Amino acid sequence: MLDIVRLRVLVAVARTRSVTAAARELHYSQPSVSHHLAKLEAETGAKLVQRAGRGIRLTEAGRMLAERATEIIGRLDAAEAELAAHVGLRTGRVRLAAFPSALGTFVPRAAVRLARDHPGLALQLTEAEPPEAARMLRAGYVDVAVIFRYGGVAPEEDGMRAVHLLDEPTLLVTPGDTPPTELADHAASRWIAGCDRCRGHLLDLCAAEGFTPDIAFTTDDYVAVQAMVAAGMGVTVLPGLALAAHRDPAVRAEPLPGSLRRVLALTYGDPPDPPATVALLDALGAAAAEAAPVGRSADERHQGTQQHAVVPGVRP
Repeated sequence: MLDIVRLRVLVAVARTRSVTAAARELHYSQPSVSHHLAKLEAETGAKLVQRAGRGIRLTEAGRMLAERATEIIGRLDAAEAELAAHVGLRTGRVRLAAFPSALGTFVPRAAVRLARDHPGLALQLTEAEPPEAARMLRAGYVDVAVIFRYGGVAPEEDGMRAVHLLDEPTLLVTPGDTPPTELADHAASRWIAGCDRCRGHLLDLCAAEGFTPDIAFTTDDYVAVQAMVAAGMGVTVLPGLALAAHRDPAVRAEPLPGSLRRVLALTYGDPPDPPATVALLDALGAAAAEAAPVGRSADERHQGTQQHAVVPGVRP
């Protein structure tokens, strides 16, 4: 295999037509340049340069090799520049999957922050519920997955690394013209359920109160859920981010004591994370710290938000 350093020497000699000038350009000594040329000739088995008066000129073999070497060196330099730009976040791409209410609240703020701090870094967003987002992350389709997890849900994200973004309350949502109520007051009510994970959480909450909810309708759309509640079709429970993203004025929302949903940002692969991923995690952490889901005060929003803290129960 040809030595790239010796090829650079040959290109410099071809450009300057002088061992002395090539040595000056490369910051080598003249004997060092002559040594590299001799070694290159030995490696190729061809005479590459010959004396021409006080200067030097390339042979036909030397000219052919110098032309190819110029192309190779140009490509290598370009690759080094692209890599340096990527590492320095002057260019590149980072991919994020997140659930709908995160996309409707703090994720856009994170995107704006990322674009401001790293204008050359392109962000690709995909909407996905937590199980699908985790699968996409494991398969390499995204770099970060924003998911949520209820206390009783087995974490399918085991083996991944997690950053705790925030904890959001769960709220009982009823028609706006009803008086304040508690979960147990709706044992005989019709219920509206959401995604599979949210439905499971609803069943757990109701079981703790001693009843099984009569689930009459199911939809993942938190806007549609609130419209259905406002119309008197049933009651539901929603997380704080869903109500922060869209709040129907015709519904009442009462926080359920002790019921929290943990929001995490997952990454996959051996640490440390690539610079672009770290930049996105920083932006998500800052945006989540500014978010105040319905049911939490502005003071509470900063409590329990630990940027870049590994969450207990998630294996590194």
